[in-house]
Amino acid sequence: MNSKKNKVYTSINALLDKLNIADGMTISFHHHLRNGDKVLNLVMTAIASRNIKDIHIAPSGIFPCHEPLVEMMKNQTVTAITTSTFNPGPVPQAISRGVLKNPVRLMTHGGRARAIEQGDLHIDIAFIAAPTSDCEGNLNGTNGPSACGYLSYAYADALCADVVVAVCDNLVDYPAYPIEIPENRIDYILLTDSIGDPAGIVSGTTKVTSDPTKLLIADQTAELIAELGMIKNGFSFQTGASSTSLAVAEKVKRIMQQNHVVGSFALGGIHAYLVQMLQDGLFKALMDTQSFDLESIASARMNKNHIGISASQYASPAAKSCLVDKLDVVILGATEIDENFNVNVITNSAGTIIGASGGHSDCAAGSSLAIVVSNLTKKQYSTVKKRVTTITTPGDTIDAFVTEYGIAVNPRRTDLLNKLKNTSLNLVSISKLREKALSLGAVDARPQTSNRTIGFVEYRDGTIIDTIKAITD
Repeated sequence: MNSKKNKVYTSINALLDKLNIADGMTISFHHHLRNGDKVLNLVMTAIASRNIKDIHIAPSGIFPCHEPLVEMMKNQTVTAITTSTFNPGPVPQAISRGVLKNPVRLMTHGGRARAIEQGDLHIDIAFIAAPTSDCEGNLNGTNGPSACGYLSYAYADALCADVVVAVCDNLVDYPAYPIEIPENRIDYILLTDSIGDPAGIVSGTTKVTSDPTKLLIADQTAELIAELGMIKNGFSFQTGASSTSLAVAEKVKRIMQQNHVVGSFALGGIHAYLVQMLQDGLFKALMDTQSFDLESIASARMNKNHIGISASQYASPAAKSCLVDKLDVVILGATEIDENFNVNVITNSAGTIIGASGGHSDCAAGSSLAIVVSNLTKKQYSTVKKRVTTITTPGDTIDAFVTEYGIAVNPRRTDLLNKLKNTSLNLVSISKLREKALSLGAVDARPQTSNRTIGFVEYRDGTIIDTIKAITD
């Protein structure tokens, strides 16, 4: 006699009755739908309506669409947050002003996977936004009307959470395929009208900049990589989706084409420019943790050498091996960098939280060459500080900083400096870059903050490397 339970629920309230959610639980979500996500709000609104308090949410990312959390922080439905991704918006602004009861815990992508797998971040219930599922919970993120790409940041949650719920708007005949997360990891399935809008995955521009200053930075960055002999057969590469980073990718692409170079893999968040490089035969594979645009989602669905990887395989320092340790070159951004090459991408110069580490410090630690690119000044502020407002990535893992006014190589990298001695690159010290910014009228001022700690910055191994204080008006 078949006594298997029916996993599928169509009512969130009936499901919550079954789950017995109680005060003080830890609940996780993933962010692959980015600013188009509807699952976190759906679940947390239903929980809040039950007058449940002191919930610790542990999403892999929080975006402006999650504004309802602000009121839940105020009424103490939510009193703790752990995450590895923030986009600027209402939630980090509220946290910066002390609305959240307990300090936010900011991790790296690899650090989050490590913490979940080692039990340092225990999850009671994981809610996984699933673009496609069957009745038993075989999931994938590459098919369906809400396809968002690979579900990489949810893999650790599905593996380790006490209870795992797939939230789905595309229930298909058994078996669903391909299978990213298998049915034996899924306890329940919530069928809903929509888990989100894939159009919200694209945040900001995903086009190469036309700004002359940023193009100059991209030119210098690509030339630096080439002069160091890094653009060669078998090399690996990661860059973000900012307009400057995309310009670097475009310059590197041209050098590869001119010299008939075929790289091993491109890594991390994937965008259309990396997809095009794969299709042009410039890289043998894409190793994907999330999609930054709709082109990368389509590629993940169609290309067998566009491969989904877990956050643990990507960057966990506790894993038996991980891809960041095989990474040759990474291009990183910065809100601030100081004279010791410490980088801040968490707070702006006014002290407001605008981001989290994501893979920033993971890649800097693992790669052979970690390059930070940025304009020297932003609004009235110098990007180069005497001391950054918040340390995200320690300076001993950053190798070079490229601006429109020259390239600063970390003095600890004497090997790089020796290779660059006879080049035409404009090499300057980072202190000279700060002096240049100040001479242009930019300021190096620390924000006004209170004594209240509202956040802890965790390095990838779980150690606390900085604290964040509440800002004042």
